Amino acid sequence: MSTASDPEGLGARVRRIVWAGVTPLATAAMLAVALLVPIEPLAQEQPRQTTTTRAVPLPIEGAMPSLSGAITWLNSPPLTTQGLRGKVVVVDFWTYTCINWQRSQPYVRAWAARYKDQGLVVIGVHTPEFEFEKIVDNIRPALGMFRIDYPVAVDSNYAIWSAFSNRYWPAVYIVDAKGNIRHHQFGEGEYERAEMVIQQLLREAGHPGTGNAVGVDARGSEVAADWDNLKSPESYLGGDRGEGFVSSSPAVVGKSHSYVSPRSLPLNRWALNGDWTVKAGAIVVDKPNARLAYRFHARDVHLVMGPPSPGSSVRFRVLLDGRPPGNAHGADVDEQGNGTATGQRLYQLIRQPGPIADRTVEIEFLDPGLEAYVFTFG
Repeated sequence: MSTASDPEGLGARVRRIVWAGVTPLATAAMLAVALLVPIEPLAQEQPRQTTTTRAVPLPIEGAMPSLSGAITWLNSPPLTTQGLRGKVVVVDFWTYTCINWQRSQPYVRAWAARYKDQGLVVIGVHTPEFEFEKIVDNIRPALGMFRIDYPVAVDSNYAIWSAFSNRYWPAVYIVDAKGNIRHHQFGEGEYERAEMVIQQLLREAGHPGTGNAVGVDARGSEVAADWDNLKSPESYLGGDRGEGFVSSSPAVVGKSHSYVSPRSLPLNRWALNGDWTVKAGAIVVDKPNARLAYRFHARDVHLVMGPPSPGSSVRFRVLLDGRPPGNAHGADVDEQGNGTATGQRLYQLIRQPGPIADRTVEIEFLDPGLEAYVFTFG
């Protein structure tokens, strides 16, 4: 993923990555289409409007690539493109720590439930961003957390990702009953448009393909971002991609170092206090009571983090402007700010009821060993 540039204009609504396997032609084609498709603001629950039955032109974008590169499948035996002929297929690229995917998931989940008896098959392709997301036993809990019961191809070697020339989380490709990709979209939003395409392709295949737009049940981190008040970008913490670091001394990569945080932080800057090791992709707590602070402007604060090994845990405490968060606490902490990291995933630390202003979140880690990767906001 890259946040250094955003030529597609998708901004905070998508995670983007460019792999060497993407050809210039494929890149140019996807860029041209992406620039033509505006991304609508995400709402927690879209109105239940009747979708139109008028057919719209849907170009053939190419044949659906093979799914044979999956290292394993969850919720299903392996599926093949040939075996899916006669079905309309939604291919949803995801990685379980991605906040953009989490906020789109209620719609994909609802489509799978609504249309599974009308000829639709939803396939989640889990392609990891972080190394720990390659581990199947780390993916399995996400199926329950996000209520995923449709087939999931585990794409830890990026084989399916490369076959689709994909660069985004989330990315949805909609395939007709003849095996041709007829529509794609990247990032959050445009859910009603995607559902209209699903219905049209189901009708073309001889299925009903009608009905009101789905209602969604978004919980916790799945709830739509407060886009009007979202003024903080996702911020990586490791040495390779970290930006906005303002502790008293520069980051020392690859060795333990004692840091001192400044008295105050400018907006969208972060600092360390205590003993930490800055690695290429993460920061690691070396001694108890080390602290991480960020000055932000958003309703929600999330942190991708986790303990150093399976079965271990790290206690932490969250403060908002130096006080317990109270009713601004996120789903993974209590009103006093207490929480425990028990796995490597995204943790929701703050969800403010409003009003939204510049504020400072500080996390104190009571145990050593925790690895923190990226802040995201909503």
